[in-house]
Amino acid sequence: MIPHIVFLDRDSLPVPVPKPDFPHTWQEFPSCSPSELQSAASGADIVISNKVPFDAATLLSLPRLKMIAVAATGVNHIDLAACQAQGVAVANIRHYGDDAVAEHAFMLMLALRRNLPAYQRDVAAGLWEKSASFCLFGSPVRDVAGARLGLFGHGGIGQAMAMRARAFGMEVVFAERRGAATVREGYTDFDTVLTTSDVLSLHCPLTDDTRGMLGEAELMRVKPGAILINTARGGLVDEASVVAALKYGQLGGAGFDVLSEEPGRSDNPLLRARLPNLIVTPHIGWASHEAMSRLASQLVANMASFVAGERQNRVV
Repeated sequence: MIPHIVFLDRDSLPVPVPKPDFPHTWQEFPSCSPSELQSAASGADIVISNKVPFDAATLLSLPRLKMIAVAATGVNHIDLAACQAQGVAVANIRHYGDDAVAEHAFMLMLALRRNLPAYQRDVAAGLWEKSASFCLFGSPVRDVAGARLGLFGHGGIGQAMAMRARAFGMEVVFAERRGAATVREGYTDFDTVLTTSDVLSLHCPLTDDTRGMLGEAELMRVKPGAILINTARGGLVDEASVVAALKYGQLGGAGFDVLSEEPGRSDNPLLRARLPNLIVTPHIGWASHEAMSRLASQLVANMASFVAGERQNRVV
């Protein structure tokens, strides 16, 4: 049987996608809401989904479905246990954006250590013109050389971030899991990383163990003036507590590329805050042309592997 492939949210990957080299039929939708999902996927043997959720009830309504090809690394929007029970294979994308996301996180860190947004605001407001000196002193400017970077997540992105940080003369430590009874070789105790790092950068998946990993209690213990970078998942932190820590000076700055609900809504604390030491970008750390092109190629390779009876990048 020739498999029918349905790309449910094609607009989420704005680069050319190579056509599979095995016999197939292809259908794509710009996007797909939950109410449209059953109709869109009813004839599919393989669906491609970036962020379209699949719960157990949805899977039961799609008896023909054999594979979900996830056009991303994260699979927390898919009920993997239900896929296992129904015999639906799931494959994701791996390491396509390690450099891209690390570059984005590093950009946020540099901008905040040197208070770039605050100085842009001051120049735009005309404060430099009124300065009695040749330069304008305002927000503190700090080097990254000699600073300690605490990384939460030891995977490809965390390693790429560490490589860049060391090249800039930073000390790098990897945090052990919160509440771990022992500290593994190559890691540093979670609380020690919190209290001694000049920059904290999150690169771990969102799981039951990591959800809300940095809340009010944890942020109160960070080194005063530390910078927090999150290019992983919004649910890792309590966003209202981040804003409070920025306002009271416990955090020196924060850079977020991810929010707990996406797209971001106007009532999100990070979007309401409008602080000069807070940068929010719209989940674009992964979205360099090079990274998205690697993703597209790997996506097609995952489907080809499945059709050939192989298991490339299989989660289920």
